[in-house]
Amino acid sequence: MKKVIKLMDLDCANCAQKMQDGISKLDGVNSVKVNFLSQRMQLDCEDAKYDAIMEQAEKIIHQLEPDVTIRA
Repeated sequence: MKKVIKLMDLDCANCAQKMQDGISKLDGVNSVKVNFLSQRMQLDCEDAKYDAIMEQAEKIIHQLEPDVTIRA
């Protein structure tokens, strides 16, 4: 499953890279790209694990950037 998720109020390019690195290590993630300029995350993951992956990804995102709003 490929999804584009909007990351509103993403303020740090370095944090975006850390998010990408952390999310890419999650079980079931095929690929992920966090684009700081467009404030979007492109996520390619297994359909059956999407909800669990998004839950873990939100934790990673909010640890690095607590003010980011995630819109799928």
